[in-house]
Amino acid sequence: MPDTVLSVWTDNQRAEPGAERPDGTRRRATIHDVARLAGVSRQTVSRAVNDKGEIDPATKERVLEAARLLDYRPSRFARGLVQKGAVTAGLVIPDLRNPFFPEVAAGVLEAAEQRGWQVVVWDSRIDEARERQALDVLSHQADAVVGYFKDPDDVLTRHLGGVPLVLLERGPQQTRFAAVGIDAATGVEQGMNHLFRAGHRRIGMLDGVHGPGPRRLAFLEQVRRLGLPVDEDWIVVCPEHSVAGGEAGMERLLRARPGVTAVFGFNDLIAVGAMRTARRHGRSVPDDLAVLGFDGLSLGELVEPALTTLHIDKRQLGRLAVEQVARLRAGEEPLRGADAWVTPELVVRESA
Repeated sequence: MPDTVLSVWTDNQRAEPGAERPDGTRRRATIHDVARLAGVSRQTVSRAVNDKGEIDPATKERVLEAARLLDYRPSRFARGLVQKGAVTAGLVIPDLRNPFFPEVAAGVLEAAEQRGWQVVVWDSRIDEARERQALDVLSHQADAVVGYFKDPDDVLTRHLGGVPLVLLERGPQQTRFAAVGIDAATGVEQGMNHLFRAGHRRIGMLDGVHGPGPRRLAFLEQVRRLGLPVDEDWIVVCPEHSVAGGEAGMERLLRARPGVTAVFGFNDLIAVGAMRTARRHGRSVPDDLAVLGFDGLSLGELVEPALTTLHIDKRQLGRLAVEQVARLRAGEEPLRGADAWVTPELVVRESA
């Protein structure tokens, strides 16, 4: 079996244009497009591009020229089904600087290596244009794509070119593609129950920049269920998913709601930033302010006080994504329902 290969694409690598739809948008060229342009049969195109069988040299040259003009690439997915060769999976990660995502990537790499697959990793840097660029490139280079994408299904379809896609952290009920989701509702319920039992009634949230997403919706559901006060001043959108973003968000929350006694951070980095700001304001954690994170990063064990968090098995998230790809390649139905979810678990430490 081949070793798993980790590659990171750079800005210089671009997808070339393929065939166009009537509305002018790009789509991946097919063997039928090449056959039509070269004036030959589909079987002749197959023989020419795969260098197999007897074919007139002039005809072969005409086919290869048509393929070049259309930027035609034989589907690696289809060839893998026939040849049982090495599989290449593309993995699109939004921010490799965030320690959450390398752990997800590690799960993908480990599961791929067990199957003898290769993995190409693309860092989209939280940029939707780079996400679409990743799909344009990987649709020519990979047998399947796994990753984080903010675009809706119809936009993703236009850039996929027929390559199988598995979406990360998008619930299976939220997309027609195969997906692996995080059960934020169950996790946040655990966390809010913990804060409520500890006597907290004025609980704020430091949300991420891409809200309102499942974590905020789960938070709102729980504060209403518990009969707690809630309005827009109790939720602050942090400028970035980082410690610095959490610090800035906590400053705003303290100005808007100085009586807050507990805060739920969109992720652990934001939660750590909240603790830093609380200390600067002379508030002790957890005596004056309880802080709850989400993600379960190892960082949470190293800060003082140690962070109470909703822990996600990030490697399992990656392993499930590879399982989804394997099912698609085998022509099977992808996992659905609870089998395609990772449920966070409450880890109680000193911060709350």
